[in-house]
Amino acid sequence: MKFFAFLLLIALICAALAAYMIYAPIGPAAGTSDDQATYVDIAPGTGTQAIATQLEQAGVVRSRYAFDLLRAVKGGKLIAGEYRFNHPAPATEVYARMVLGDIYTRPLTIPEGYNIFEIAQAVEAAGFGSGDAFLAAERSQTALIADLSPNAPSLEGYLFPDTYRFARHIAPDQILAAMVKRYRQVTAQLGLAADPATSIPRTVILASLVEKEVSHESERPLVAGVFQNRLAQNMPLATDPSVIYAALLEDRYRGAIYASDLQADSPYNTYRHTGLPPGPICNPGVASLKAAIAPASTDYLYFVADAQGHSRFSATLKEHAQQVQTYRRAVGQPTPQPPARTPPRTPHRTHRK
Repeated sequence: MKFFAFLLLIALICAALAAYMIYAPIGPAAGTSDDQATYVDIAPGTGTQAIATQLEQAGVVRSRYAFDLLRAVKGGKLIAGEYRFNHPAPATEVYARMVLGDIYTRPLTIPEGYNIFEIAQAVEAAGFGSGDAFLAAERSQTALIADLSPNAPSLEGYLFPDTYRFARHIAPDQILAAMVKRYRQVTAQLGLAADPATSIPRTVILASLVEKEVSHESERPLVAGVFQNRLAQNMPLATDPSVIYAALLEDRYRGAIYASDLQADSPYNTYRHTGLPPGPICNPGVASLKAAIAPASTDYLYFVADAQGHSRFSATLKEHAQQVQTYRRAVGQPTPQPPARTPPRTPHRTHRK
């Protein structure tokens, strides 16, 4: 009788110990910041016992054996990925999160007007892998937009600016697919997706030029109208951002526009070539896309910035020259007469040397 009582006592102690190991919370203090939280990265293919050991070593479960017991009782598949623990939790909560795949994601913010090179830098800075690997994938995954721009050499223009959240080990092609998907969602709402495929690249290219040239949303339809008017008259667009992009593509941009850049025989050099460049020069946001879809109807052929960064529009070269002189006086620059090919650009964004 005493023996059975002893066994019962041992069983009760074991049950109490197991319950403590499973249900007693453990982990970082409540309210722990992201920098101080505990992160556990479970690689794909990791076995249950190895996962339990990893969790125990990280201090987010009390016992790997108790976690194994929980797995045997509850069943379910543990999902690989990075998990963040920022408060004390019982093993049951940890287990439930891993079955649900409550993987920690990190933010990736892409501002309006970023080009593929800037996006690649943002991807690398956010910890999502090499910028070079992202650029290589961006140029090889053009099938993602084959129905929108069949001859596109890259995904430039179709990576929608937004804040995304991704798991740390996400592949570049998954990031690109998410950005293109977001582009499709937004442009469908704008009605652009309903246009024939041949008109979509033109709209996106125009929107990218507007995005790089204008800071104030209300002025974007007017700038788009200027570009449309110049295209209609077969006048060079002569916009500096396209020249910068040409230099970036050829890995020769030096932080400023030089005379050699203006003379370069790139199809993106809108000083030498009339018409739109062959592709977008950045990834435009909603306001610029709207402006490109519905440009303002005016007789303006030129625009220039004032001292406050707003654009001043002109219909004639004489009016434009006066606006340029006004701007230069406001910022203390010499006021030479502009040449006959004065570009419709904003001097406050000029990087020419």
